[in-house]
Formats: sequence, C-alpha cells, structure tokens
Amino acid sequence: MKNLGKIALFIFFIPFALYAEVTASVSSQSVSVGEMVTYNLKVSGENIKRPNIHTLCDSEVIATNSQTSIQIINGDYQKSYVLSYKFIPQKSCEIQPVQVDVNGVIETTKPIHIEVKPMSAAKDADFILELKSDKKKVFVGEPFKIELIFKQKRDAQAVDSKFIPPELNGLWIKSESDPERFNDGKYTVTKISYMVAAQRTGRLSIKPAQMRIASRDSTKDSWGAWIPQIKWRTYFSNELNVDVEPLPSGVGLVGEFSISAHADKTVVNMNDAVNVTVEVVGDGNLEDIASFKPYIEGVSVFDEKIQISGDTLRQKIAFVADEDFTIPAFTLKFFDPKSSEIKTIKTKPIAIKVRGSKKKAPLTIKRQETEEGVSEATTGVNTLWLFVSFLVGLVVGVVVMILQPWKRYKRDKSVSIKDPKTLLVKLLPYKSDPQVQKMVEILEKNIYSAATIELDKKELKELLKKYEIS
Repeated sequence: MKNLGKIALFIFFIPFALYAEVTASVSSQSVSVGEMVTYNLKVSGENIKRPNIHTLCDSEVIATNSQTSIQIINGDYQKSYVLSYKFIPQKSCEIQPVQVDVNGVIETTKPIHIEVKPMSAAKDADFILELKSDKKKVFVGEPFKIELIFKQKRDAQAVDSKFIPPELNGLWIKSESDPERFNDGKYTVTKISYMVAAQRTGRLSIKPAQMRIASRDSTKDSWGAWIPQIKWRTYFSNELNVDVEPLPSGVGLVGEFSISAHADKTVVNMNDAVNVTVEVVGDGNLEDIASFKPYIEGVSVFDEKIQISGDTLRQKIAFVADEDFTIPAFTLKFFDPKSSEIKTIKTKPIAIKVRGSKKKAPLTIKRQETEEGVSEATTGVNTLWLFVSFLVGLVVGVVVMILQPWKRYKRDKSVSIKDPKTLLVKLLPYKSDPQVQKMVEILEKNIYSAATIELDKKELKELLKKYEIS
C-alpha cells in the first residue's frame, strides 16, 4: 500500500513535467550594425525561476519585458511565459544556451546565431553621424578641434532620440560649443565642436559616438497578433585616431603666443599702487601658464588669479614701494609646432618714478691735495677744528639726551588706524606672524580690491605695540 501511494503521487506530477518546455527565438537573425534585436524565451510550465540575463552577445541588455498567458488543454490549465530581452549586437555572434528552472527541472535552450552586417554608408541615408578632426598629429598639450556632425533628412520621421557622446579617453576637454543647427540641401545638420588637448603621448583612439533613433513600427507578438511599437536603431559615427608626440625637453607650453604688459601709471606717490595687466593671446595651452608675479627687492608685489577667456589670458599685478623701481620684463617660453622651434618672447621693462622717494644720493668725499703735499700749518688748523667740533658735538648730544625730542616726534607721527596704506607698509616686514598675515590680507583687499572689511582695532593696536610700530 505504501508503494501504491508513491506511484499515485508520481502519476499526479507527470502532467506538469510533460508540458515543461523552454524555447528561444530572436526578432531577426540578420541585422545591420546599430539595429536592436529582441531575444525571446517562451517558457511553458507551472513554476519557473526567471534567469538573470544582463548581457547577450557581449552587449548589454538595455530593456526587458514579460508576458503571461493561460491555456486550457483537455481540461488542464497550462501557464506560459514570454520573457523578452532587447540588446544591440556590435558584431556577428552566437547567443549561448540559457538554462531555466521549470517545475524543478532545468531546461536548456538551443544556441542562436546572429549575423551583424556593416551599416550602409549610402550618402542619402536618413541619418548620418560623423566625427572630424582638424589635426591627425599633435604634441602633448597642443589644442585641436573635434567636430561631431549629425545629419537628418527633413522628411525622416523620428519619435525620440538619445545621443551618446564619443569617449575622449586621454584627452582634456578645453571647451564644448553649443549645438549649431543649419540646413544643407535635404538634410538638417547639427554640429558640436570640442576643443581638446592630448594628455599623453602615443596613439589615441577616439571611439565612435552614437545616436539612438526611435521610429514607429508594427510587428507580430508571440501569439501572432500585429501590435504597434516603437523600434530603436543606433547609428554609429566613424572612429578617429590621433598620434601624439612629446614636447622638447625643458618646454611645457605649445602653440603660438604674443605677450604684452600695461601699467596704469608710471609716476606715483609713496606707497601708492602701480597696477600692471599682463596679457597673453594665442592658440595653445594657456591653462598651463604659471603666475607672472616677479620678485623685486624692496617692493611689495600682489598678484591676482589668472583669468582665461577664449584665446586670451590676463593677470593683474600690483606693485607698492617707497622709492623708484623698475618692473622687469615678463617672459614666456614655448614650442611653436608650425616652425618646430622653441621661442622666447618678452615684454619691455617698466620704470616707475616714486614722488617723495626716500632714496638718497650716494655720499662722495672729495679731497684736494697740492702737488707739494699738505703743509704743516694746514694740519694744525684741521686739528684745532676737529677738537672744537668734538666739544660742540658733545654739548649738543647732552642737550638732546635731556630733551628727548624724538618722543614728541613719535607722538606726532604715530601710525593712524585710518591710514591703511601706511599700516600695510609698516606691517609687511612681520608677515611671518599669522596674526600679521591675516591683518595684511584684509588691508590688501580693502586697498586694491575695493573691499570694505572691518579691522579688529583691538587686535591691530596689540600688534602695533608688540612690534613697536609707531
């Protein structure tokens, strides 16, 4: 009786096992590059475990779908599923067998071969995508232009589109233009320009750009009924190759440049700023140019951040001093790929005159001697004058020590908190102190950047007292 029960249970499960089945099919076994293929798994059975399929033919699955149907055959209910996976094969390939667990039994599909044909390069195609470069050979850092051109027939129907830009590995994108649209015969053309620069030597491959176009289509479903749907097709551009050569040793800039420097004035009062604008114009890697801030002994120099707009670089530099000085020439060294030469260009030095300069003329002592030498009488007179001068100097020194007039001078000439330029000059020698550095930065911004940052008067007075600044 026990065996009879087992046999009955086995017979009960036979119908479910009999109709367990998995078949695979594709929407088309022959497609052009960029066309989408739908891979369908038709599964018949009661309990199934859906397979995890993420790639087919080494291409990523970009969409999935499922349908369910129930049929009555000889009074039995049979459930079927259609699992759909959409992908875009890049080359001819074979879809490997897929295993599906149906009613506890592993069912395996048959492999399916997909033939991928090159896309027609007909000039009158509905959609055309191209990549163009103005240079095939460049140096590291040398800018060059890449143009992406998309052409669409004006009568071509497109429900939707998705653009996938080219992979610019090894390139630095300096700028990207806004899309430019215009008509060219029977096409509407969209053009985007990229200004790029190579970051490393060797051959750089710029992978194709992609444009996915959706159009309306009708097709039969798995049960033979016609249904409207959106069909996607991907259009690929050509691939670009650029050879990149290293720059000559000792040069970091490449291109063609000009340089100029302009001072807002050449005659100033003591501790007034001279503002100089350095300008570099040219076609090259402007972003690699370092600050032009020079070192001038006895002169305080303040540089602003470099600004780049298009093919022009500008930097403003302020100079403050209490005596005459000269701003040295600004120099730029670069490699010119057109002439294959290393060039050095520079501005002219700028002489600055400071009114009320403290600079003193060198002291010169002239001595006159006769051919016969110095007489004894003259020597005696000089000795007497030296003695008298000594006595006078001694008396004057004693009087000065008693009266101490410098204290009164210090009180009269003490540094005013309301005189930021004088404060700046007095504090600059002590910039190694973080508190002084903070105070100097505030003064610089208030003087040269038209800022209105309030000073901490208590802290300022403590600093003046600390360093005996008066």
